[in-house]
Amino acid sequence: VGPYVLVTPNETRRKQLQQIAKKELHDLEQWKKEHRPGPITLVPQRLGGNESEAKVRQNQQMILLQSKYQKKHKREDYIKAKKAAEEAEILKKKAIQREKAERLEVKKRKEMQRREMFLEDQKYKTNELLSRLDMGLPKSDCCQTASPGPESTAWKRSHAYKQALQEDENRRLEEMKQEQQRKAELMEFKQKQEEETRTRTHQKEQRRVNNAFLDRLQNKTQPNNIYQPRCTG
Repeated sequence: VGPYVLVTPNETRRKQLQQIAKKELHDLEQWKKEHRPGPITLVPQRLGGNESEAKVRQNQQMILLQSKYQKKHKREDYIKAKKAAEEAEILKKKAIQREKAERLEVKKRKEMQRREMFLEDQKYKTNELLSRLDMGLPKSDCCQTASPGPESTAWKRSHAYKQALQEDENRRLEEMKQEQQRKAELMEFKQKQEEETRTRTHQKEQRRVNNAFLDRLQNKTQPNNIYQPRCTG
């Protein structure tokens, strides 16, 4: 620690500062007492305007009913927007399913055309081979009247087998197409049932709300008819 200097406080100066502070606090308290606000005196007057209490209550009732109507309209608008969004989503899903079905149909047609071209090519090659074999065989009457050779029998068997394969493939394609059509019809039927169920539920809820509102309105208007017999509607 380095050297330092300790200065003793000036006691006279400290007492002077304390006396000044006390004097200022005393002056502040005196000023608060002198400037304290006195009692407020107001001239009595009638408040609430010129309308009667019954009229004011009727206006409040009308404002309450209007707010209920506004809430009801907002709820109906929300339900309509939600239903429209659901219908748009359903239409979008239907379009996607329809597009998939069309793509599958196009793919099946292309596959069938490819197979038909392959079968035609095989048939052409087989016919060309048979024509070459016929050209290589002797053209005598005995050979012409003889029983068909093993080549022609094999060709007939191969042709019948290919034809059976093609018929089987066509049958399976037709079954797949019918299955896809049944699935699409079933999905559409389910969506229609769900939409009808939502519509009936919405109609029941709206009817219940309307009946409750009419009951409340009738209950509120009956005392007015009893206590005010001069009002005729």
